[in-house]
Amino acid sequence: MTTTISASMVKELRDQTGAGMMDCKAALNESGGNLEAAVDWLRKKGLSKAAKKAGRIAAEGLVGIALGPTKGIVVEVNSETDFVARNDLFQGLVKMIADAALGAGSDVEKILAARAGSITIAEAIADTIAKVGENMTLRRAAELSVGKGTVASYVHGSVADGLGRIGVIVALESAGKPDELKAFGRSVAMHVASANPQAIDPSGLDPAAVEREKNVLADKFKAQGKPAAMIEKIVESGLKTYYKEVCLLEQPFIFDEKGKQSVAQAVKEAEAKVGAPIKISGFRRFALGEGIERPGGDFSGEVAALAGAH
Repeated sequence: MTTTISASMVKELRDQTGAGMMDCKAALNESGGNLEAAVDWLRKKGLSKAAKKAGRIAAEGLVGIALGPTKGIVVEVNSETDFVARNDLFQGLVKMIADAALGAGSDVEKILAARAGSITIAEAIADTIAKVGENMTLRRAAELSVGKGTVASYVHGSVADGLGRIGVIVALESAGKPDELKAFGRSVAMHVASANPQAIDPSGLDPAAVEREKNVLADKFKAQGKPAAMIEKIVESGLKTYYKEVCLLEQPFIFDEKGKQSVAQAVKEAEAKVGAPIKISGFRRFALGEGIERPGGDFSGEVAALAGAH
């Protein structure tokens, strides 16, 4: 008697093992629909890799960027090792995810459900895990769009077109010359990669961060015995310095060798070339692995253990 293999059975086996959809179907057919036997069949074939790997921390990988005429998206896809990030299969996966995200938007669940040909992005990730043998995750995505203008990009530590260790997209609203605007946008994106601003201008900063900065400055001068009226002025002056450090438009533009021109002044200068006003309406900067807790380890101890020296 032939056992009917349902889609829910295939899904359950996929969730448990992370193996490819067709491999799961074959395993269930081979084992007469018995889930445990199907798991064993996949393990013997070396295909049940994803579930075993899922507990490992994936903090390497690549940041990928995809651009449309008035839209851009940046994604971070993590792997366990830098070695896999140099793998053509993994690079192709990240490119596929970025391209899918350009249509699906920045919601991770929607990207995973998006289709690339006959399979979903979630299935493509699971298939690549099974082939490469490392845990991989789509960690995050961010998008920007403009009504009129361009979304420019820059990738630092590039391993292929649109793939690298730091990815930046910048939205510039302007009715000016597209080529000139794109070139200037790339310069701004390079600046963002280097200077890592927190907001476009002070209004975009987290109020709690500004308050914390104020308190730090005030406490510092209170401890020095300065009078309250003087402290207020010193704090105001200190905040201006703080804004120059963390706000894009107030930062010294990295392409000005003398370090005197701000990004806002560079924008004004670029407007002459572009032939129209320019407004930087947004930026997104993804640095690979930022904020991921990596396990601490005794490196010399690990080496000694590998060498058999205890």
